[in-house]
Amino acid sequence: MALRKTWAVALFGLDGVLVEIESDVRAGGLPALNLLGLPDTALQEAKNRIKAAVQNCGEQWPERCVTLALSPASVPKTGTSYDLALACAVLAGAELVPPHRLEGTVLFGELALDGRIRQVRGLLPALLAARGQGMRRAVVPRAGLAEAHLVAGLDVLGAEHLREVTAWLRELDDLHREPVPRPEPEPRGNAPDLADVFGQPEARWALEVAAAGGHHLLMVGPPGTGKTMLARRLCGLLPELTDQEALEVTALRSVAGELPEAASLVRAPPFVAPHASLSVPALIGGGTGWARPGAVSRAHRGVLLLDEACELGPKRLEALRTALEEGEVRLARRDGTLRYPSRFQLVLATNPCPCAPARDIDCQCAPQARRRYLGKLSGPLLDRVDLRVRMRPITAMNAVGLAPPESSAVVRTRVAEARAAAIDRWSPHGWQSNTDVPGPVLRREYALPPATTALLDRGLEVGAITARGADRCLRVAWTLADLDGATTPTNEHVAAALEFRDRRAT
Repeated sequence: MALRKTWAVALFGLDGVLVEIESDVRAGGLPALNLLGLPDTALQEAKNRIKAAVQNCGEQWPERCVTLALSPASVPKTGTSYDLALACAVLAGAELVPPHRLEGTVLFGELALDGRIRQVRGLLPALLAARGQGMRRAVVPRAGLAEAHLVAGLDVLGAEHLREVTAWLRELDDLHREPVPRPEPEPRGNAPDLADVFGQPEARWALEVAAAGGHHLLMVGPPGTGKTMLARRLCGLLPELTDQEALEVTALRSVAGELPEAASLVRAPPFVAPHASLSVPALIGGGTGWARPGAVSRAHRGVLLLDEACELGPKRLEALRTALEEGEVRLARRDGTLRYPSRFQLVLATNPCPCAPARDIDCQCAPQARRRYLGKLSGPLLDRVDLRVRMRPITAMNAVGLAPPESSAVVRTRVAEARAAAIDRWSPHGWQSNTDVPGPVLRREYALPPATTALLDRGLEVGAITARGADRCLRVAWTLADLDGATTPTNEHVAAALEFRDRRAT
């Protein structure tokens, strides 16, 4: 018997640590299987899974004292992705398979009792971590080959059964290199079209500005005026993700277990619309053990719609503030802190009062009840929302004689031109949109003339806006200038940006 090694990856959010699995199979003493290295409950149960899988594959389980040590020993190990690596470590340590192909190879997969290799969460970020730490080859479940092929510079092999892996280790057969054929995902052209929305010119314009600059948006209005329809069409106005952004979004979906088997880089901006009954961990991230990404991270580089926002309650709404400001969620746990990116566009939609009639004059709520209802959207939260728009009731359904509404394709062209102007201006600094630019840069290096910002100065003087609100007005003004094809914002752009923050919209 010998001391052998295999490798796996421990994931902490989107970060991975290479785990060395040492197998020591000793003669003498009572047969036992010891698992060291801070395994969680699911990993402790792997002892029974791998033994049954090895025996059901026709291999001989060593009736000796087997010790499996997972290093670094101080790092907690969670999940079932270690099963395949553990089984191969035992077989190599018992000298039932040759060890030379295990050198530089990282193994992933959960084992069924009959030896089938099941898909696991987080394969893409785990492979990225393995490549970054010098691994040359990876053996993954065949169902995850499409996802694994997204990682360049790594020789990826797929297996459906433990027998296939043992045959490959003995050089009797090769493993799969091509994923199982799957149907292609739906093209982006099937997204909801803006032409479906009737009326609401102010809200449509606010949606275009939000798409062009990456700004957050609040829509307040009676039920049935198109708040949700407009929000669901925002992703159709956004450009496709860049390679780096697509890799981030795809990795997050992999960790969340939402990546389909026909995995390809997610090019379309994600759209997440949770129900108003969601919990704080579901919104921000959490769960037992190492926390999973919440809705704010699953909407990374896309749109998070919180419909009926005032029904969420202050606790959940206030939890958004750090994510909106920093573009990252930090989840502190006993064993460490996980970080998930959360750069998303927030769209809030709400009724103006609890009774929410079609017309404001029919409202039966007391003024105090209306204030209490909208007061759930706190000042600090609203201060981070760049655009606020009041939805008007639809007064006529007959569109005869009126110009047809613009389609998403037409608006998307203007948005793309505005975003291209912003990228040309900010890319030397490392920013991609107006909303990414820090306020001090706008005030110093790209300061506007005093005559242009006079309205902002007046708003600060009378307390109509905060310093943060002024910075956000400047970002919106730059977006309006980009949509107009201007090189710098004018006083009209600043005035329009300030009007978008009018508190009367709420």
